Amino acid sequence: MRETAIVSIVDDDESVRDSVSALVRSLGYTARAYPSAEDFLNSAEADAADCLITDIQMPGMSGIELQQVLVTKGSKLPIIFITAFPEDHLKRKVLAAGAVCLITKPCDGEALVNYMEFALTSRKR
Repeated sequence: MRETAIVSIVDDDESVRDSVSALVRSLGYTARAYPSAEDFLNSAEADAADCLITDIQMPGMSGIELQQVLVTKGSKLPIIFITAFPEDHLKRKVLAAGAVCLITKPCDGEALVNYMEFALTSRKR
């Protein structure tokens, strides 16, 4: 892994992108924010991410669909889901597909930090 991990944030809510990006940067990591799953996938930096934090419900491609695309590509990118609408069946689905966790919005900053650090230290290359 590079000296500074890259954490990509995908959320259609600009205030969430900004606050999560600030939290990521405060930990010394590089934050890259995207307003949609499509923007993340089409970016030149998508393959450089060390961790992905994404919303589930977004216009266009959902976070779950984004996860499916990444899994289909064989990606081992650790994914942390955040959502304002936590449902047990969604949690089971994303965890079964390899997600690190699903956190309810508004996010508990300490929990997000703990899951992010777990994801970054346990990432298999």
